[in-house]
Amino acid sequence: MKIKLKKINGKNSGKEISIPDTIFSIKPNDHAIYLDVKNHLANQRQGTSKVKERGEIVGSTKKIKKQKGTGTARAGSIKSPLFKGGGQIFGPKPRDYKSKVNKKLKILARKSALSYKINEKSLTILENFKFDKIKTKKFISILTALSIIEKRCLFFIAENDKNLLLSSRNVNNSSVKNIADISTYDIIKSDNLILTENSLDKLKSILN
Repeated sequence: MKIKLKKINGKNSGKEISIPDTIFSIKPNDHAIYLDVKNHLANQRQGTSKVKERGEIVGSTKKIKKQKGTGTARAGSIKSPLFKGGGQIFGPKPRDYKSKVNKKLKILARKSALSYKINEKSLTILENFKFDKIKTKKFISILTALSIIEKRCLFFIAENDKNLLLSSRNVNNSSVKNIADISTYDIIKSDNLILTENSLDKLKSILN
């Protein structure tokens, strides 16, 4: 498959670039996408929530009232979950939510997500560019030229460009990431995906 190569001013460069069908034109596997996204989100969870249970509450174990004759239910400890300041029942405990998925499944999920982007015509390949200095206005002008200023967009670059990263930091609904950090979640979350020529070459080696 071939796709038109664009300049950062939004115009066609007059060139076409080949993108491999084995990455961008497969039959999407929705279940693979679901498993990879679920794994990604689970790995983001801290799992540090904790409450005190009955045995962890500091307090007297003396029986707080007599067993019978009060007209109310029996009560043996002030640390009972039924009383204010008592322990909680079945509360959260620290746990590790991390999980693993097969490497082949991750690759299939990313290829599926990229194929969806091609089908939706929301993938753009740009000529390689670099920011000489931090300039947020310049980054916004690129988004405007590509007509994606109001959409959630994700730029993938081959190498970290500090000036580009800082220029995009305060722009709503847009982010710039290294292609080595590509994830299925990032792809499907974005409305528009933008790759540079170099990042496309690197993507081929990652997914093949």
